[in-house]
Amino acid sequence: MTFRYLGSKSRLIDQIVDHMPPPKDGAFFVDAFCGTGVVAEAAAKLGWNVRINDNLYSAVISAGARLISKKQAAFKRLGGYESAVYRLNNAPPKKGFIWREYSPASYDFCGIERRYFTETNAARIDAMRDLIAEWRDSGSIDELEERLLIADLFGALNRVANIAGTFGCFLSKWTTQSQGEIAVRCRELKEKTVRVEAVVGDVFDVPNRSQDVVYLDPPYTKRQYASYYHILETLAIGDRPEVEGVAGLRPWKELASDFCYKTRALKALSNLVNSLKAEKILLSYSSEGHISMPDMKVELSKAGKSTMYPLGSIGRYRPNKVASETASEVSEFLVVVERVKEREADFRPKKSISADGLVGSFA
Repeated sequence: MTFRYLGSKSRLIDQIVDHMPPPKDGAFFVDAFCGTGVVAEAAAKLGWNVRINDNLYSAVISAGARLISKKQAAFKRLGGYESAVYRLNNAPPKKGFIWREYSPASYDFCGIERRYFTETNAARIDAMRDLIAEWRDSGSIDELEERLLIADLFGALNRVANIAGTFGCFLSKWTTQSQGEIAVRCRELKEKTVRVEAVVGDVFDVPNRSQDVVYLDPPYTKRQYASYYHILETLAIGDRPEVEGVAGLRPWKELASDFCYKTRALKALSNLVNSLKAEKILLSYSSEGHISMPDMKVELSKAGKSTMYPLGSIGRYRPNKVASETASEVSEFLVVVERVKEREADFRPKKSISADGLVGSFA
């Protein structure tokens, strides 16, 4: 992953791993708010089957790409992975949706000059995304290979995006890196294939059983991920939505999270924990979150034995230079909830990703 992601656990992963139990036969490590998949990847390294979920398709694509093996992404019909990436990087530019809405060309269409990408890079992003879709439609690549290339495109466009860290807005002046030439890079694929199931949808619908371990990393603050990463979501889905405002946001409010509202966060967390069947739950949270530590302790004690482990301090999210100079650090911690064993109920996934929808399996 080549871009900063709000709430990423990349700097805390070693400490989180210390609290992961050994894998059980047939059980899953369920990363219910998977984000970029840092925690899911660590669980897979321990030998766990992994189930990833997020309400953003772009997040599930990013997380799933971390777990793809060389065997799964052979790109046989394109001459291999490197050949596919070479072809993407040499696709003739197209003045498509990204060029029209997220480069200076947008001024001629809506009267707002959106400087997310230079016109040249935006046209190349359009060309690469269209080529990936053409390959999928023609059968040249399968669903897994398609997702891998889309995730690689995310990395490429983030290296040249004229943003302060998220896509919530663009910068008024071009940065040096934003004027560079976009290029997709091959990533290091896994040597071993892991069983991975992917779900895009409401966290309350994620399948889990008593023997599973569920990891929760909900949003802590008012920042809504659906608006902050709207361009990635558009590229993931491959649609051309009606966008609005200076930032050119796609419709996102139906994906707004209760965890981002101070008046709803505690109730949402309580309802979620109590709805899970898993006997062991790991919860990441932060001192800057909407839920206070005393309130969380009281609420989680109703669900079972809970133990809080401090993970240390990390730098607060800094969207710009001024914020970087004034920002303090925040304390991160992990809560381990162990529940009383209950009767196992049969479960069926309430949502699954189909080849032509927004959900699928990485197995």
